[in-house]
Amino acid sequence: MVAGPAGGETGGMDSLDPLPPERVDAYLRRIGAERPDRPTEAALRELQLRHLEAVPFENLSVHLREDVVLDAAALVGKVVDRGRGGFCYELNGAFAALLRALGYRVELLQARVYGDDGHPGIPYDHLALRVRAADGGGRAWLTDVGFGDHSHFPLDLDERGEQEDPAGVFRIVEAPGPGPEDGAGEGPEDGAGEDSGAGTGTAAGADGDLDVVRDGRPRYRLERRPRALADFAVGAWWHRTSPESPFTRSPVCSLLTGRGRVTLSGRRLITTEDGSRTERVLSDDGELLAVYRDRFGIRLDRPPVPLHPRP
Repeated sequence: MVAGPAGGETGGMDSLDPLPPERVDAYLRRIGAERPDRPTEAALRELQLRHLEAVPFENLSVHLREDVVLDAAALVGKVVDRGRGGFCYELNGAFAALLRALGYRVELLQARVYGDDGHPGIPYDHLALRVRAADGGGRAWLTDVGFGDHSHFPLDLDERGEQEDPAGVFRIVEAPGPGPEDGAGEGPEDGAGEDSGAGTGTAAGADGDLDVVRDGRPRYRLERRPRALADFAVGAWWHRTSPESPFTRSPVCSLLTGRGRVTLSGRRLITTEDGSRTERVLSDDGELLAVYRDRFGIRLDRPPVPLHPRP
């Protein structure tokens, strides 16, 4: 581990260059957050929620045929200067750079998302963050602003009991050891699969993988070893090019709101407010572009076209 310029620690050579102060200020303005006096656990909770309510989870670059560049300057520039969001590699990569600049200790972790078949997907399927604050006595938090409809607040990585969150009841459990049905190398599907027995069987010990479970269903399998941002390049390439990737099938844009969530999936606008869900199909390109602008703050000059649409 090496110390960052603001007191935060980095995971070595992981391609997240330090953010200059003016970029930190611009990022905080983008998410509507005040600069914390110290990198505390309470401030981390506030920063994660602010990020989720300001920066959408979206895969529009795939369907606009834009490059996805995994370095801190490009990731932060997309969020701050272009007013865009991104998928996990982009959102958590950018958020990691911000948190380090604020003095948090941040490590990048790779995860494999559970598919509908109950098996984890490809390696480097997902990027999540392990974050330690100045006042936590070394306690590690799972911080994730890049998994769509997920926990609103950081989850305690060392807690094995239930953790209540506005998004549901979460548990972090020791994953069973690998077996013939582990599913390594299979393509992931969007969404969580049925409970595949997460937390049962023989765990790999203190350095073994963890399953992140929401409302009794495993969401993703998390490896504890810190990774470099460059390690995720193949996973990001697969997700933005493969016909088997859920991200190449249709444009998706989703944002947490104070009363629920708004999601644009293709041309379907789905709004959830106070537990009530409404859905309608947008009539034309003009209405589509207006929804991107007015509901998500994203200004496009053309509608995204599915890269590998469903048959």
